[in-house]
Amino acid sequence: MNIAETAVPELAPERAAEAKQRLKLQKWRRFKSNVPLLIMFVPVAVFFLVFRYAPMGGLVIAFKDYNFFDGVLNSPWVGFHYFEMLFQDPRTLEIIRNTLFLSVLSIVFGFPAPIILAIMLNEVRSMVFKRTVQTIVYMPHFFSWVIISMMVLTVFSLENGAVNRWVEAFFGEPYAFMYNKESWVAIFVGSGIWKDMGFNAIIFLAALTTIDPSLYEAAGMDGASKFRQIWHITLPGIRSTIILLLILSMGRVMEVGFDQVYMLQNSNVNEIADVISTFIYRTGLQGAQFSLTTAMGLFESLVALILIVTANYIARKFNEGLW
Repeated sequence: MNIAETAVPELAPERAAEAKQRLKLQKWRRFKSNVPLLIMFVPVAVFFLVFRYAPMGGLVIAFKDYNFFDGVLNSPWVGFHYFEMLFQDPRTLEIIRNTLFLSVLSIVFGFPAPIILAIMLNEVRSMVFKRTVQTIVYMPHFFSWVIISMMVLTVFSLENGAVNRWVEAFFGEPYAFMYNKESWVAIFVGSGIWKDMGFNAIIFLAALTTIDPSLYEAAGMDGASKFRQIWHITLPGIRSTIILLLILSMGRVMEVGFDQVYMLQNSNVNEIADVISTFIYRTGLQGAQFSLTTAMGLFESLVALILIVTANYIARKFNEGLW
């Protein structure tokens, strides 16, 4: 055996140790460079731990006969009693149906609206006009539902509403928009789209900036119309963003905003306007039936989890899953 053959085995462990030491040093330097970002992340982590994860412990109330005197820990266990009580009530199925109906309508008509708006704004070449339109459509997002609902009620009021003045002028008598179920649903969905469409379009406008402009130039030289360019370049270019937001919106199918429903509903449309959020408010906060409404909230969360996992599973078939 020569000297070279005996030196290699002796140097190999030393080189491995040096490589391991360099790797540790790189990790330490990366950690030090990310310390400011980690410090900025601490308040976010604390917020989620305190206000998102810690309250999950209160879900145990759904399986207990909760009362203020015994508290969460000492209240007696009743198992699935409140779940049985909940689904034996025929009104529960109606509330769930209303929630799904209004939520699905809002997604079907409301989800494409910001996409269409973003594409239209992206095609505008006049920056003055574009910024003016953006300001107008963004503004409703920053108003509370108290203000928005008052504006809606003023416009569609039976006595002095601006719309009913036109209806009365053409047809002779006003129409009770807010007291008929069909028109109330249309106003509910439309007001939700109007309020959030402009702000949600920001995400799609940001996604549109990632599309290579040369693709449009090449398509134009090949004779593709504007519609063809949008269909074959714009929409595929923002497909991942669309699917991501669609998956997230599926997790909110069982949620219908309490503020919007509560401010727009009235006794004439309660048959369609009574949803899970108003049920929890009326039964839980006003009726003090905390265990019953916690059971409803847990059911709502489980359905939302199943829907979002299913939507993500389908998206993964097209290599566009969230995880």
